[in-house]
Amino acid sequence: MGRTSFIAIVGHGPELARDDGAASVLRALGAEVRTADLWDDPATFFRSDDDVARVLVVEALDRPDLAAAALRAMRREPRFAATGAIVAVRSAQVARVEPSSGFDDFILAPLVPAELYARIRTVEWKRSEFSNEERIKVGDIVVDRAARDVVVAGRPVQLTAKEFALLAHLAERRGRVVSREELLSRVWGARYEGGERTVDIHVRRPGAKLGEDLPLLTLRGAGYKLVAPDPERPPKPVAKPVAKPATKLAAKPAAKPVAKLATKPAAKPATKPAAKPATKLAAKPATKPASSRGRKSKPSR
Repeated sequence: MGRTSFIAIVGHGPELARDDGAASVLRALGAEVRTADLWDDPATFFRSDDDVARVLVVEALDRPDLAAAALRAMRREPRFAATGAIVAVRSAQVARVEPSSGFDDFILAPLVPAELYARIRTVEWKRSEFSNEERIKVGDIVVDRAARDVVVAGRPVQLTAKEFALLAHLAERRGRVVSREELLSRVWGARYEGGERTVDIHVRRPGAKLGEDLPLLTLRGAGYKLVAPDPERPPKPVAKPVAKPATKLAAKPAAKPVAKLATKPAAKPATKPAAKPATKLAAKPATKPASSRGRKSKPSR
């Protein structure tokens, strides 16, 4: 029997078969769908050892608290450990979906077929890993060898030429131990005369820039190993540019009229007090000649 990939849907038994439910919507789109009750054994989804779950959809509807418990139960099955998960809830319950519940995404019920299909594809991309001639994807890290770019969860990361070559070589051999001698030969060239300490110094740099997104193990005496991302760590949302609201230019306040300086009254020219006309001294009356009345002249004899 060949390998079969399917979409697993978990929910309250009687509601799984409703016409607007996830199972009916996805079957109408041509997808292979398998359903189970919230508390069924997760192993019942797998009919052969080659079956692979593409994504897990938990229809919580009005009970988002049950969705987190159901997801933890599903994760106990090793074949669901790295499968992306979506929770479907009604719009009135969306505020109760905790970011720490472990779901990669959520969708509102009643379901829109095109939206559900798009969200499933997005979760598959975030959880998938692949390698081809141009690009390598490990967890949230995408290494584009053709463009020499590194993107982590939609966020570009700047690496030097040596850091990029180291990351590309380790990602290409994910799951395998890569010795320091191999890294020296492939990244620096066979003629490089430096020691293994050079590798240790340069490997730390992309690790510091990528942080937890780079699951790199250091094996003492052996080398380095890039392992699969931790399935228990919730994936980071894809970074989207936030559209800035159009800011209205603040109306400039009307210019205040220039206050005229109070004009000081023109200084009156200092008026010299009018010169008083020189007062003529009152002319003394001319002395009258002695009157002859007072003395009688003696008659001449």
